[in-house]
Amino acid sequence: MYYISSFLLYSFLGFAMENTLYKNTNILKSSGVLNGPITIVYGIGGLVILLIDKSILSKLKINKTLKIILTFIILSISLTIVELVSGYLCHLIFDIDMWNYTNKKYNMGKYICLEYIPIWGLIGTIVVYLLKPFFDKVINKVPKRTTYILIFIFILDLTITIINK
Repeated sequence: MYYISSFLLYSFLGFAMENTLYKNTNILKSSGVLNGPITIVYGIGGLVILLIDKSILSKLKINKTLKIILTFIILSISLTIVELVSGYLCHLIFDIDMWNYTNKKYNMGKYICLEYIPIWGLIGTIVVYLLKPFFDKVINKVPKRTTYILIFIFILDLTITIINK
């Protein structure tokens, strides 16, 4: 249940972050392919962060500064791969390009751009060292019934989106 709740939380937080950033610079039609306030790529990214933290980072027995640097590097690469795969799958499944970096100077195709790689690493490192402890407390306080309702709404939104595309 922890990972499902985390997926929903990170998906919502990504939606909120993206809408906040884009509303200040562009008129944003929507965030993600779904109708509701969920951006799946951020949920997947959040799960990747959690899994890397649990399976790799928490097991490293090295000095804290080096650990933070390694965290940044590992998450920069991992989250860029998530962005690439998610962009490709979004195009394949929904026939939508949620982002397209071909007009950016340092693009590597449509779905990744070199200038964003350190941003993903920074966000991931901030999540691991600053936000995750707080998010874990929030997730542990959410009743299972609420999580089940949110899962149902998410599946309903996903189903409607797939049927309508």
